Amino acid sequence: MNTNRDGMRYPSIDQLVSKVQSKYRLVVGTAKRARDISKGHKVLIDNPNSKKNIGIALEEIHLNKIIITDES
Repeated sequence: MNTNRDGMRYPSIDQLVSKVQSKYRLVVGTAKRARDISKGHKVLIDNPNSKKNIGIALEEIHLNKIIITDES
């Protein structure tokens, strides 16, 4: 398993899809969360590895700070 935390290699797509069970849900949920972050919502993790909103959203999902459901 690659735990290198640079760019889009962390967290890996396999780790993320295993939490969400669907690539489609992952994409939609991540986009919604990234949009919320860009609108000024609080980032739920300390010292994110990514500087971009989409990367921060993916890290939040990986660390179970955001749970994507059918209603997300």
